[in-house]
Amino acid sequence: MKNERTVHAVWLLLADYLVYGLLLTGIVVLESVWAKSLCGIAAGFSIGRLFIIGHDACHMSFTPNPRLNKWLGRLAMLPSLTPYSLWQVGHNVIHHGYTNLKGVDFVWAPLTLEEYASLSPARQRLERIYRSGWGPWLYYLIEMWWLRMFFPSERYMATRRDEFLLDGLLSAVGGIAWIGGLIAAATLTGQSVWLMLLLGFLVPFLIWNGLIGFVVYVHHTHIRSEWHDDKKQWARAMPFVSTTVHLIFPFKFGALFHHIMEHTAHHVDMSVPLYKLKAAQALLEEKLPEQIIVQRFSWRWYFDTARRCKLYDFERGCWTDFAGRISKPMTPEPG
Repeated sequence: MKNERTVHAVWLLLADYLVYGLLLTGIVVLESVWAKSLCGIAAGFSIGRLFIIGHDACHMSFTPNPRLNKWLGRLAMLPSLTPYSLWQVGHNVIHHGYTNLKGVDFVWAPLTLEEYASLSPARQRLERIYRSGWGPWLYYLIEMWWLRMFFPSERYMATRRDEFLLDGLLSAVGGIAWIGGLIAAATLTGQSVWLMLLLGFLVPFLIWNGLIGFVVYVHHTHIRSEWHDDKKQWARAMPFVSTTVHLIFPFKFGALFHHIMEHTAHHVDMSVPLYKLKAAQALLEEKLPEQIIVQRFSWRWYFDTARRCKLYDFERGCWTDFAGRISKPMTPEPG
């Protein structure tokens, strides 16, 4: 049974790496810019799939072998330039350990009206962009990857460990090799180096940032999703259920991303591997039908959520807009 799980997991990783490699090859060998562009966009999504595998390995749920998980996780996270050990601390320990607890969990943590008012005008504008519905890519790129993942300062990671530095160097070397390979390919084939870097590196990397920023946002931002600033109150609120959204996409789009959208089950039990999340989520919703937040995705819902969920009033336990007005649930969609 363990061997079957390991073989299945390794096959998933190799298959996704094969797709990623073919897309990068397409950017080099295809002649038309539109075809190269499509490959660049698809490569960004492919990085997302690989990262989800790395995320699973980081939880030690991908294979039954913890040591193998560590190395498969590092390999799967390399295209996203994510240092494995820093992600492990920020995600496993902080985000999963204290989901939606203000002052501890920093992922998409909402400001209060007072905190927002104390910001500089420039920082207020940036916060508005982040929560506009159009800004998840910028939020993740700046607030998560640049400040907390890529050689973070002591302000964002007070603990200093050798593995943080080594994983940071691994990601940096991976990025240099990626860029260097594209430059070499452009030179050898007589193509524009700048176009190759744009479509082969910048587009996939920004698509990846947009994807992860969007996914984390919709997993924990919902008119019914609760945030707390009191640890005792937070613990009483069943935080691993009340803070997490199961987002349902049409055309089984969620399956394209290894069922990471069955996110409540993942927060309840991190040991469930990605290839068993769908069944675990179904069981959870059967046992707790009134407590799980289940949301069918639509762009209307998404942008309405972005409009309503700007700040959080912890005293009243509700989302507000930037003026502090309480946000109410949107009216149901017709049909």
